[in-house]
Amino acid sequence: MTHSAHPIVVIGAGIAGLTAALRLVPNPVILVANAPIGQGVASGWSQGGIAAALSEHDSPVSHQQDTLTAAAGIADENAVKIITTEAKIAIEYLREVGVTFDRTENNDYALSKEAAHSHARIVRVAGDLTGPGIMAALQRLVLTTPEITVKSGWQLVELHVQNNRVHGVWLAHSDTQKLEYIPTNAVIMATGGIGYLYRNTSNPSTACGEGIAIAAKAGAVLADMEFVQFHPTTLAVGRDPSPLATEALRGEGAHLINELGERFMTGIHPDAELAPRDVVARAIFNQYQSGHKAFLDCRSAIGADFAKKFPKVFSLCQEAGIDPVASPIPVEPAAHYHMGGIAVNTAGQSSVMGLWACGEVACTGAHGANRLASNSLLEAVVYTKRATHDVKKYRAENPLPIPSATPAAPEFTEHTAEHKIIELRLRDLMRDYVGVIRDGKGLAFAIKQLSEFYRESLSSRVQHMVDVALLVALFAYWREESRGSHFRKDFPIAKTAWQKRQFFTQTQCLDWLKQKPSQQIPKA
Repeated sequence: MTHSAHPIVVIGAGIAGLTAALRLVPNPVILVANAPIGQGVASGWSQGGIAAALSEHDSPVSHQQDTLTAAAGIADENAVKIITTEAKIAIEYLREVGVTFDRTENNDYALSKEAAHSHARIVRVAGDLTGPGIMAALQRLVLTTPEITVKSGWQLVELHVQNNRVHGVWLAHSDTQKLEYIPTNAVIMATGGIGYLYRNTSNPSTACGEGIAIAAKAGAVLADMEFVQFHPTTLAVGRDPSPLATEALRGEGAHLINELGERFMTGIHPDAELAPRDVVARAIFNQYQSGHKAFLDCRSAIGADFAKKFPKVFSLCQEAGIDPVASPIPVEPAAHYHMGGIAVNTAGQSSVMGLWACGEVACTGAHGANRLASNSLLEAVVYTKRATHDVKKYRAENPLPIPSATPAAPEFTEHTAEHKIIELRLRDLMRDYVGVIRDGKGLAFAIKQLSEFYRESLSSRVQHMVDVALLVALFAYWREESRGSHFRKDFPIAKTAWQKRQFFTQTQCLDWLKQKPSQQIPKA
């Protein structure tokens, strides 16, 4: 098949986007970043590491089993097998592009253990600087690769789709709102997650669901939107976003206590602080609901080595006036990672021809109802390789039609006072009613409020947030059980009938709202 002269467009400049751009070379690539490259992406905030079975005592099969257990019965087993068997190759790729992982005195990978892993299999960079370390290596290569054109300060406005096939993208400059059309028959969406939809989140403000919203408008099938993982331990110091206290601290033996000094996880789960994230998050949430507070006590387990082992968390604590060597760290759950997103197959393809997705914006099914710690960066690297391989095979297609209409210039940078109020109200709604613990009454209230926002004239950013928040709430309302990260106090038990994933388009969801039925799920 002959190569098309049109460039491949990658939307997003986190680890998935940067890796995709590099793997597409020598093809011409346009990398679209809504901020100067390396800024405002959740990848750069990642502290924990990447999971991979690298020790002689571990195996991909064991890693696969741990992932399936955390996923609470609905993971795509093939997707799980792919990421766990290709994990070692992913680590070696990152090493080859310049990532310097922590090593032991024998020059083996320094492996740590995190919650719900049966073995120490987490590779890290400078303790808790894994995200920044990987980003720095990838950025250096991207910025010196002539085939990659970086468009910083631009945002995706719309996918030009005809007959369910991508033919181009509309971009807008974030400051001037100047529109630009780029013809292409291959787009890789790598825009990250949705954590900023919640008032309490560990994610940057750019994680507002932009990629999902635009793909949904283009007709892409979405999957598992209800499953939002809340990191149990972010610093409860009144900052927005909430600074992360990596799970590796608990892997090193740190304990959770309340203000009375009582360990509360020992009576809740056999693995105590290393229980799955949803269990720990709910336990901390319940402490607050009961009038208590929660703290992460690192004094005995880490003590004087804190600054050396976890420089990022130590710095964050210092900024908040906390000395983690001498005092417990106040913590609270916060929206951290979205298991749902644009439904893709094992090649990263969405239901729209010419649109691939990788990283957190995609839903491969590998995480099921609850992501296993440190599998996110792994999935991003593994599936980016698979997606780019597929793009290279696909991209020589028929000539592209010229779009018949120009979209309205979006309102990105200037929000009216009303828009700011709606954004804050939306984030409060998501925290209070679509958060760690949910119920039908609260979800129905959130859906009603979000539906009212949906009918208003909003800025581009707030519209994306409303679109995606409404989808998350609807998927959660329909799933009448508790599974993984999705906990319904009115349906607290997992049900066999619900041991399945949900797949819907935005049109199906909106049609359901228009019909105002009871609780009948529309058929996909």
